[in-house]
Amino acid sequence: MRMDDLNQASAADFVAALGGIYEHSPWVAEAVYAQRPFAHVDALAQVMAAVVAHASHAAQLNLIRAHPQLAGKAAIAGELTVASQGEQRGAGLDRCTPEEFAELSQLNARYQERFGFPFILAVTGHTRSSVIASLRTRLSNTPELEYAEALRQIDRIARIRLDALLGA
Repeated sequence: MRMDDLNQASAADFVAALGGIYEHSPWVAEAVYAQRPFAHVDALAQVMAAVVAHASHAAQLNLIRAHPQLAGKAAIAGELTVASQGEQRGAGLDRCTPEEFAELSQLNARYQERFGFPFILAVTGHTRSSVIASLRTRLSNTPELEYAEALRQIDRIARIRLDALLGA
């Protein structure tokens, strides 16, 4: 898709194209539609990130919780979005050894219990080992720090998805 096409799209087509940029959260795309036209992908990414940054705590928490666990139950059941599936596959999470899968499962459970939402990491450029290491490290963060980090990672994921969609 080209930025010109997106800028000229109807509201329904705009949201259909961008509704999955933020995982299961088309409200972000709906909120930026009226701010068209966007000169380039950077401008669109910045506006989308600003919508999330200025959203209510409840909306942000719902966005965070909309993300699947890495190598979690949704991945095993084949219930990931196409974007999440490709991202996790790119990091090799679909090829975990039994030991890696067991460790990820245990760390994911500890993380969920400690913070009340899934561990989120923009896995592009990561390996199974670096994902596990990041999860271990971030378990020691404060809840406030981890909430902010989850939102930063979500913005990184969104930018990667925008670049893929718009050929940036």
